Amino acid sequence: MPPPPPAVTSLPTLPYQCSVLLRRLAASRSLDSSSFLRVLRCLHARLLTSGLLHAPSHPHLTLRLIHLYTLSHELPAAALLFRSSPCPVAATSLVAAHAAAGRLPAAVSFFDAVPPARRDTVLHNAVISAYARASQATLGIAVFRSLLASGSLRPDDYSFTALLSAAAHLHNLSVRHCAQLHCSVLKAGTGGALSVCNALIALYMKCDAPEATRDARKVLDEMPAKDELTWTTMVVGFVRRGDVGAARSVFEEVDGKFDVVWNAMISGYVQSGMVTEAFELFRRMVLARVSLDEFTFTSVLSACANAGLFVLGKSVHGQIIRLQPNFVPQAALPINNALVTLYSKGGKIAVAKRVFDSMKSKDVVSWNTILSGYVDSSCLDKAVEVFNEMTYKNEVSWMVMVSGYVHGGRSEDALKLFNYMRAEDVKPCDYTYAGAIAACGELGALKHGKQLHGHLVQLGFMGSNSAGNALITMYAKCGAVKEAHLVFLVMPNVDSVSWNAMISALGQHGHGREALDLFDRMVAEGIYPDRISYLTVLTACNHAGLVDEGFHYFESMKRDFGIIPGEDHYTRLIDLLGRAGRIGEARDLLKTMPFEPTSSIWEAILSGCRTNGDIELGAYAADQLFKMTPQHDGTYILLSNTYSAAGRWVDAARVRKLMRDRGVKKEPGCSWIEVGNKVRVFVVGDTKHPEAREVYHFLEMVGAKMRKLGYLPDTKVVLHDMMPHEKEHILFAHSERLAVGFGLLKLPTGATVTVLKNLRICADCHAAIMFMSKAVGREIVVRDVRRFHHFKDGECSCGNYW
Repeated sequence: MPPPPPAVTSLPTLPYQCSVLLRRLAASRSLDSSSFLRVLRCLHARLLTSGLLHAPSHPHLTLRLIHLYTLSHELPAAALLFRSSPCPVAATSLVAAHAAAGRLPAAVSFFDAVPPARRDTVLHNAVISAYARASQATLGIAVFRSLLASGSLRPDDYSFTALLSAAAHLHNLSVRHCAQLHCSVLKAGTGGALSVCNALIALYMKCDAPEATRDARKVLDEMPAKDELTWTTMVVGFVRRGDVGAARSVFEEVDGKFDVVWNAMISGYVQSGMVTEAFELFRRMVLARVSLDEFTFTSVLSACANAGLFVLGKSVHGQIIRLQPNFVPQAALPINNALVTLYSKGGKIAVAKRVFDSMKSKDVVSWNTILSGYVDSSCLDKAVEVFNEMTYKNEVSWMVMVSGYVHGGRSEDALKLFNYMRAEDVKPCDYTYAGAIAACGELGALKHGKQLHGHLVQLGFMGSNSAGNALITMYAKCGAVKEAHLVFLVMPNVDSVSWNAMISALGQHGHGREALDLFDRMVAEGIYPDRISYLTVLTACNHAGLVDEGFHYFESMKRDFGIIPGEDHYTRLIDLLGRAGRIGEARDLLKTMPFEPTSSIWEAILSGCRTNGDIELGAYAADQLFKMTPQHDGTYILLSNTYSAAGRWVDAARVRKLMRDRGVKKEPGCSWIEVGNKVRVFVVGDTKHPEAREVYHFLEMVGAKMRKLGYLPDTKVVLHDMMPHEKEHILFAHSERLAVGFGLLKLPTGATVTVLKNLRICADCHAAIMFMSKAVGREIVVRDVRRFHHFKDGECSCGNYW
């Protein structure tokens, strides 16, 4: 039974009795923190009024009082007592307490306050440990050298333990450094101390040189005794190096049920993606009756979430409830966070929210986890509610929300939030910048994107792959493929995502051959292509009409790299065949697929039929789509256009009526352009824009020049049964043409006009803008839903193939 807490009334003034009460208070476990501090202050006051505080005959009372204040985290009061009577013992307590609180400068100040002649080994050890905790290796080593230079002091086991812990944080740590420190340990005769051996192993395992593990192993084999820290350090060290097999070999040598070692090994498997091995070890752990704690369950739940093993994760949740129903809040917190992640990734966001709401304590990780869950579940409005409810937001919170807005199609909100974040003096990380840059790409806000590029350079984020990859994609989506290529060339470290982004950029802009050359160069440089790499290559072939090349790369996926083609790869290949007029081969390819055609594949077939006039197959593809995605407007529009192109107006009208009867609405066409740091939006037949009259007048003037150059409206693309002059009027008011006209009017002379459109550009607008580029002598870039078109001198980069 713990001793009862001291009474706060009728406190004695005798030194012995005060000392007893202070000891009893230190041993008390029944008082909460506020009661502990109140009793401590009462004892402090009585010592002060009785004259016993700082009394030369009773220094232990002041020292004990300082120690108790550090235990209660009332560091200012402890520091004030120390200033009145500085001594090495009190300084040691204060150094340790302030270092634990992350206040390194204050911790060092107490060491400096003690005259060098009065400093002892224990005080030096405390300061070296403080520097080690703060990863300040050089300063920690300097204090150890001052200990050696004192002449009267000798380092002990704890001195070398602290020194080795500090040295592990050296930036250029080498085997030679480790060997020198090891020799110092042996010369001092402390090589047999358990704490020193553990620190030596940790030092060697921190060194990246391959031979360092051999030296660590030698220390392990020569140790007279080992504890759980010894084994854990070896296991974690091998895991950090990516050598999970060596970690498992060490683990199997463990003699004893050290739960920390088991947890380290399971965590190592999870981090390495070896889910099966992690579960096998977890089962062994349960059968061996090794104690399961929050670290065990957190690792296993993370493995379930990452591997998509939702059912198994639920069973682990049930085991938690059975075995450990009453975790203390500090232990329950990481488990609950892992449960929220599990249910979010398993598509059970409502269950995740119930777990979150039931949590007795939450930290910023908890809030970020449920926030990410809503974002990943496409529940953006709920994510906004959670974000606004958060009392404290860290960098991750802002990053998740900015990225969530972008992926949810709300790029304007993403940029607004990013600007608000900076206005609140929150420094965005490189991932948040990547989200904001991606938003600029979606909006076509090139000037804003360039400004963010400048910020990245100023902040030193150009070494970040996430930011660099976002810049490549942003420039490509804004029509600046040369700038995208320049970013790719100057990136210090490119990964597979960088290569994929650059290949995709070249393909979208019609540089199909260059995209294929870049892919081949990537493979030649030893970068292993993934399924996304092949998707970008097939898309590049699609845009450039490279059918034979498309087949070559499609077949090389499995043959050369063991990548099984998915539905998206088949979709690209079928679309490539359809657009090349080889719809029969596309039909044959359907029969060889290892799975049933999906909606995207039938849509590619229908699109090919529209191009080739195959009404029978097109109607069949549309029937399949009506069953799979009855509310998708694209199916009705493609089928109606197929009938209209063949002159079957009755069938086209029937499809449009079916669309109305089912309540399916066609997405309205719109185009936008960035002028003067503002994005201006136009819709088809726009008359509400404040400068619409001026734009129409300008287009009429340019139209006269275009007709002199040979332009004739292609009224066949207006798939409605109406008079030719009515069709011409509709074509004249298409949104992309209005946006181009506005850009030519408002942008500086000679500046490239870049317009973005949410739908595919029609054939007449494509021809009209080609003539327009020649009539006005300007380069015009249009990004539609499928690709980029660079118009210059009456020609287009697509070569009229799109």
